[in-house]
Amino acid sequence: MNHRFNPLQIKGKTLLPVVQGGMGVGVSAHKLAGAVAALGAVGTVASVDLRHHHPDLLAQSKDIKDQAGLDTLNYIALDREIKLAQHTASGNGMVAVNVMKAVASNVGYVRQACESGADAIVMGAGLPLDLPEVTASFPHIALIPILSDSRGIAVILKKWIKKNRLPDAIVIEHPAHAGGHLGATRLDDINNPKFEFDRVLAETHDVFRELQLGERQVPLIVAGGINQHEQVAHYLANGASAVQLGTAFAVTQEGDAHENFKQILANAGPDDIVEFMSVAGLPARAVLTPWLKNYINREARLQSNAKADPARCTQGMNCLSVCGLRDGLAKVGQFCIDLKLAAAMRGEVARGLFFRGADPLPFGAAIRPVRELIDYLLTGTRPALA
Repeated sequence: MNHRFNPLQIKGKTLLPVVQGGMGVGVSAHKLAGAVAALGAVGTVASVDLRHHHPDLLAQSKDIKDQAGLDTLNYIALDREIKLAQHTASGNGMVAVNVMKAVASNVGYVRQACESGADAIVMGAGLPLDLPEVTASFPHIALIPILSDSRGIAVILKKWIKKNRLPDAIVIEHPAHAGGHLGATRLDDINNPKFEFDRVLAETHDVFRELQLGERQVPLIVAGGINQHEQVAHYLANGASAVQLGTAFAVTQEGDAHENFKQILANAGPDDIVEFMSVAGLPARAVLTPWLKNYINREARLQSNAKADPARCTQGMNCLSVCGLRDGLAKVGQFCIDLKLAAAMRGEVARGLFFRGADPLPFGAAIRPVRELIDYLLTGTRPALA
């Protein structure tokens, strides 16, 4: 694909400067990640609970009630999805796996991703301080933390340097624009100026100089609110090495989620998108669908009745290290996030939680192929939309 930008260089691979963000549960699996990688960009499989794409594993789940057993099924699903994505990619681009630090079994997911042949591990929803140790036996795999401000970036760099490891790239996520879980601790912090890309890029390069790192030694990837070719040109000219998009890829023809899921995201206007506190203890952004509207109306009452009770994890997965519902945390979400995200992926509009970024999509409500999206981002060429 011809374009005027410098390529993204990670672990000796020369890539298009476009990254597809990881989106669970099952929204970015092998079809989407493989299609993106096949074009020479970075495709990302979201690791959490991929059983929902595998009927045989779901059937086995009905007879398993312990966390270790369910984890094993999810590792099998992740192994399948990585290998299918790599098959589609045919040696092109990079197939990454996104693992949330907030997931209780994050170490198991990371190790499975490494053993199954992923090219990179991308980790957010917490500081991945131990990622170098967990992946020590797989030095060829790229490690890419997701952070939101220069302070967090400095912490990771200093900690990892002591372990003789640098990140192979860093994703800088803007909480005011991204979808899903956001890189801020409170809802009130989402619009803090410290998260503005130009500021974070400049401050991060100051950190590089302080640590005697080269300007492009650790590529920086900006994520959140990217929907125009002109934005790509601006950030790539001002310190970024690539851009990352989530929602825009989720609604492509190759996206792994149900068509209803894509339509909900693509047709959502500014008044349809809301922020709230997730059960994971992080701010989140999603479409105000019937279930979410009803939940927000009942949130205060549910929080007032919060109580620590392992039985509230009805699936027995205990998927999160910290869960507002299970652990009785009255200031955060009170619902099962796995059930709601899986329902959304299946296209169950009335029951699902539909994570979405805050900004308009590059092609409006149109559902277009991955190739056209990447081509527009890098060249500014818009397809003839139906």
